Amino acid sequence: MDFINTDFLIRLLLALIFGFCLGLERELTNKYAGLRTHILVCLGACVFTMLSIYGFPTFAQGDNVNVEQATGLRDTARIAAQIVTGIGFIGAGTVLRNGPMVFGLTTAATLWIAASIGMACGTGLYDIAFFSTLLSVAVLTLIRVFERRILPSSFKQTKRYKISVYCNLNEDKVIYDYLISIADDVPAFTSKKLIENRERCKVSATIEVPNKKVIDEIYYKLRELASSDSVSLQELND
Repeated sequence: MDFINTDFLIRLLLALIFGFCLGLERELTNKYAGLRTHILVCLGACVFTMLSIYGFPTFAQGDNVNVEQATGLRDTARIAAQIVTGIGFIGAGTVLRNGPMVFGLTTAATLWIAASIGMACGTGLYDIAFFSTLLSVAVLTLIRVFERRILPSSFKQTKRYKISVYCNLNEDKVIYDYLISIADDVPAFTSKKLIENRERCKVSATIEVPNKKVIDEIYYKLRELASSDSVSLQELND
């Protein structure tokens, strides 16, 4: 038996490449789970699938030995089946909730499909793995373009931003009034005094705006309204 199984090596390399393709799209859009996460999920699913198929004697067919009775194992897909359950824990870690808003679902879904692509590589179904990767990347990129250009009035066009402003203590109400004037609701609005300077505070809020151009106006307006040390805005969309 050769020390290196070329077929197994090809499966692992393809799982790495396909995981890279999915992770790259998430990395370019600055998501929590990026290249390394998707590569490891896809590669790990491939390894577990190969172990499930080749690592246990239940895969042997045509032998006269009653493997089920000897090992207590009934299904060669038992380990592979647990991947579907296990990947849910990783996906749940990428889903975040901020007040009434939930984001990270798309990234969780890409981890889920990355695991399935890894399993396809592990079983040697390269055509399924390839086209699944191609279609997944197309969905992540082309559907975003479709939403922006074809559905300009869609709710999906709404951008969610987390705003943080360091300002004087009496300026938090001015900031709140301004945010209320440009948004229907301002969930998770907080104003906390700074320990090192009781006359200063940190204002945090989450708002929804129709597009990224509006957020530039908000940024400069906040700089005018408050004697701020800094104004930061973080996009929260998938």
